Amino acid sequence: MKTIVCNEIDPGILEVRLNRPERMNALAPALIGELIEVFRGLQRDRSTRVVIVTGEGKGFCAGADLQEHVAPGGIPGTEGMSPLGFVYKFQEYLAELMLSIHECDKPVIAAVNGAAVGGGLAIALACDMRIASERARFGAVFIKTGLSNCDVGASYFLPRLVGASVAADLMLTGRIIDAAEAREIRLVSRVVAPEMLGETALQAARAIRENSEYGVWMTKKGLWANVDAPSLRHAMELENRTQVLGTFTGCMEEAMQAFGSGRKPDWKPL
Repeated sequence: MKTIVCNEIDPGILEVRLNRPERMNALAPALIGELIEVFRGLQRDRSTRVVIVTGEGKGFCAGADLQEHVAPGGIPGTEGMSPLGFVYKFQEYLAELMLSIHECDKPVIAAVNGAAVGGGLAIALACDMRIASERARFGAVFIKTGLSNCDVGASYFLPRLVGASVAADLMLTGRIIDAAEAREIRLVSRVVAPEMLGETALQAARAIRENSEYGVWMTKKGLWANVDAPSLRHAMELENRTQVLGTFTGCMEEAMQAFGSGRKPDWKPL
């Protein structure tokens, strides 16, 4: 790994740090590929319980690196392709990154330390939670390149997080908002002083880690599945099955025993 740094900063908590500070962590092919590799690998990693994504330096992620020329062959499987075929494959490559983050079976916290615009905003949106430094800035800026702001998941996530009208404001204007406005529109859940960002994200990760492996796994799956549920009944059917399965993990019995003993539960691994 050259463009990201991965560290277990606490037992079961992995920090994934974008590491191109000289380019505000802009998305070059190497960075995209390494992030995909890490998040796909997490699907097979039982030791990691929570992931924190952040950026090195002053930026979280400045979106696509417009100064780096990428030609056919610049990403896997595009050698000898025409410009049309290559550009389409590159678009799918970016989309695969957002899917790999969102579909990771571990909760993912975005610790947004600076600018998160374009593809950087999309990365933050693909995470389960967003905690922002007071220095963070957010913007859907694809439209400023003459293209649509409906790109790599932004048109899916943003209306669901902030509502269609606010999403339209941000996507049609391409304006940049600060951390305070991001909190006001509920794009982020917390805004903290820059020096407190890492610790705040770590505290949130620890709070998640305290819960059972099954409970966290199924809560993430159920939450995002039911965002798209066609009806309340469909959502409840999924919830019912999840809860019934959960009674066979032994977690409820342990929770009751721990409560009676005045101690924290000692969850059994799956």
